Amino acid sequence: MPLSSRILVVAATARELAPPDDWRSLQCGVGPVEAAIATTLAIAHERPGAILHVGIAGARRAAGIAPGALVIGSESRYVDLGVPAEWAPNTIPASVRLLAGVHRLFPHARVTAIGTSGRVGGTQGTAGEPCDVEAMEGFGVARAAQQAGVPIIEVRAVCNEIEEQDRARWHFDLAFKAITDATPLLVAAVRDALRQPLVGC
Repeated sequence: MPLSSRILVVAATARELAPPDDWRSLQCGVGPVEAAIATTLAIAHERPGAILHVGIAGARRAAGIAPGALVIGSESRYVDLGVPAEWAPNTIPASVRLLAGVHRLFPHARVTAIGTSGRVGGTQGTAGEPCDVEAMEGFGVARAAQQAGVPIIEVRAVCNEIEEQDRARWHFDLAFKAITDATPLLVAAVRDALRQPLVGC
């Protein structure tokens, strides 16, 4: 089986998914719970060699990330979970080799933690180090991958400023195009990274 066909591309909505070529795709639904359930079931059925989680995201105004810019997740943080880490994990790092492979292909993309919250703006005012980028499914997908031992990387295209309440001012078309245009290249980067000697997961 070609390595690329063992890559599962996951996104919340159909508009965030590029037409599949030689990879599998999953529309996981919106929010961390739906994402975790759908990804867990897909892993059990597909047995992927790696997961590429893609989608659009908000960025904090002070971060200075332009609409349409790609962001590579160094880790996923579940900011809604306000319990000690020994009770339940709230941070999952990206696969070291997938992160390196994707960053080689997109060297100008921002590499940073991506916060997961079940509501828009949920990462604002949270305890601990703030996240410059926010989405709604990353931790759910990452936790399912972690439990199954599947390497994962999350890549987002910025759609809006987190502080902007008026969705008419969000750049949906630009962000959807940016992430779907990038997906074939991201799949190629993940495929190449899987061929590299294993360092971490």
